[in-house]
Amino acid sequence: MVLYGLKNCDTCRKALKALGEVEFVDVRADGVSEDVLKAAFDEFGEKLINTRSTTWRGLDEEERKKEPISLLKANPTLMKRPLIVADGAMYLGWDKAVQTALLD
Repeated sequence: MVLYGLKNCDTCRKALKALGEVEFVDVRADGVSEDVLKAAFDEFGEKLINTRSTTWRGLDEEERKKEPISLLKANPTLMKRPLIVADGAMYLGWDKAVQTALLD
């Protein structure tokens, strides 16, 4: 199981604590491979981009219109977190549905 997130993100820390043994990838320090980004975008579409983040609010209109994958590669903190890859499935966020799927 791989968790993509930020080490200082409260939601990512909660997920890491609950999941236990998991490979953690810090999207700011390590980045996310293009293959993972494409697969996640195919799965979640526009939900993958966190439009409520301070990073998003700091972008100008021209930058916001860029292709989503290149936008996420240039600004990895725009990705909604955590992105969890487990047994070939992808999960976005840490809501009750994701917790039930991964912890039960």
